[in-house]
Amino acid sequence: MEISSLSALILAIPALPLSFYTVFSDLRGMRIPNKTVIALAAAFILLGLLVMPLETYLWRLSHLAIMLAVGIFVHAAGLAGAGDAKYVAAAAPYVALGDIRFVLALFTANVLAAYAAHRLAKHTALRRLAPEWESWTRTRDFPMGLALAGTLSMYLVLGIFFGS
Repeated sequence: MEISSLSALILAIPALPLSFYTVFSDLRGMRIPNKTVIALAAAFILLGLLVMPLETYLWRLSHLAIMLAVGIFVHAAGLAGAGDAKYVAAAAPYVALGDIRFVLALFTANVLAAYAAHRLAKHTALRRLAPEWESWTRTRDFPMGLALAGTLSMYLVLGIFFGS
């Protein structure tokens, strides 16, 4: 992996709890709060500068702007929710460019696993643990924050152990 173990460790400190909150919020109410997305971006802006060279930091920061522009287009086309698009933009700087193919494969696996797990759980006794969650009743929508936050979390944890 191109991400360094140290940067993965430092960036995981704020990213993991924010990712867990993202999953919870998306499952509960089918929304990813702006405050979570802003906190994720702010954590990178503050910590990224400490754990990587300035040139790398600035390139990674450009990923946020690029993915925000792409996300606005994707949302306007009706292909994703606004929260999902903003979360992708905020998470983009965390990913080293050399790891993008790995992250896309990890995301694909996460989408499949998250979808299967969510759809199965809603028909089991697990649903009784949180019967009021909106994600159980939506038939056409899926809480993509589950897969997005899972992907970022797994990437950073793997980066801690297998990073350069």
